[in-house]
Amino acid sequence: MAQERKFDAEQMTELLDRHDYKKLKEELESVHPVDIVDAFDELDKKERTLVFRLLAKEEAAEVFTDMDSDMREDLINALTDSELEEVMEEMYVDDTVDVLEEMPANVVDRLLMATDEDTRAKINALLQYPEDSAGSIMNIEYISLRKEMTVADAILKIRQVGINKETIYTCYVTEKKRLIGIVDVKDLLTAGESRKIAEIMDENVLYARTLDDQEYVANMINKYGLVAIPIIDHEDCLVGIVTVDDAMLVLQDETTEDISIMAGVSPNEDSYFGTSVFQHAKNRSLWLMLMMLSATVTGEILGYYENAMAAMPVLITFIPMLMGTGGNCGSQSSTLVIRGLAVGEIEFRDILRVIFKEIRIALIVGVLLSVVNGIRIYIMYDKNIMLAAALGITMIAVVAMAKCIGCILPLTAKKLGLDPAIMAAPLITTILDTCTILVYFNIVTAFFRI
Repeated sequence: MAQERKFDAEQMTELLDRHDYKKLKEELESVHPVDIVDAFDELDKKERTLVFRLLAKEEAAEVFTDMDSDMREDLINALTDSELEEVMEEMYVDDTVDVLEEMPANVVDRLLMATDEDTRAKINALLQYPEDSAGSIMNIEYISLRKEMTVADAILKIRQVGINKETIYTCYVTEKKRLIGIVDVKDLLTAGESRKIAEIMDENVLYARTLDDQEYVANMINKYGLVAIPIIDHEDCLVGIVTVDDAMLVLQDETTEDISIMAGVSPNEDSYFGTSVFQHAKNRSLWLMLMMLSATVTGEILGYYENAMAAMPVLITFIPMLMGTGGNCGSQSSTLVIRGLAVGEIEFRDILRVIFKEIRIALIVGVLLSVVNGIRIYIMYDKNIMLAAALGITMIAVVAMAKCIGCILPLTAKKLGLDPAIMAAPLITTILDTCTILVYFNIVTAFFRI
């Protein structure tokens, strides 16, 4: 099996400096487009354009698709109209739409001018679908067969039009544009040439609709191990397919968005280094502001128990430990529940099962932590058994409360149509800080009558 060979920016620059373009072009033929894009990060705009012009048309289209938006825009401005037209001809329509959505208006106009009328109509049709819908990411390049065709006719059609399709592993059987079945190429190659498509097609077809959420479609592809899934419109007509590579990109984007929200950062499509310092600060400031202001509630509660803290100053020293433990327990539960919701393992109807499970976990963890902490307090604070007992009970209560809140909030958010990741740290931590203070001082005041 041939292995893709690495060809880094330093080697490209060396050949460019020697003006050995023939050798550079030969070397580029054996390099994967993704590796070329990686090397482009270390080249300047002029070098990047020179190398791009040496690529074969198909490889140039793949490299163009894999670039980030800034690099792509620089290249568009450097290419002539005829060069740009050649690139656009080799790109699949869904990839072209993805590129257009990231470009400023003046660049979009130039790209559309570089496409033929038929392709432009297809692009405009895809751009009309809502953002993040299946229709916005689907590919309209698929192979359609009729049920009355023979296997030989089907194979001939694949040979004739397959070169222009993104995938040929699965063919779709339609009748008056309506999807009625699917046929794998493997079945075509192993069936007799005179057999009808109707005899070998699978009528039990998994499909999605144009307005379905793209994450839902991507999860379907992942769940059922599909190479592609057909997309139908409101009239049940086949209008496109979503392929596994597009699904992987969707899941990557959705995961990145969830991680950002869970960390208290506004989602951003650009890379870490591709985002300016000001934009990073802007993305983080809103969440930090909300968390800071919400902490005012905790401060007010502490002020309410000022007399208790004055009577027993030692109580203050245990607040960071309890708040930290509660926040960590809540984050553990919320992270696992959010992950379960994301992969379809947990649904809202499972809320009672989840709560029951988390309570049992909390009892085990809470008792273990309270015993260890109780022994520490007993030794360090003059064998004060009452203080150790009060903190032990508080610890169990805080852990149980944190586990329950940590699992309930993401499930409730999902039910309300919100992103469950919103209910992750630091939001849950802030909520739990307030609840922990209330539980703690209610228990110690009951114990010590203060």
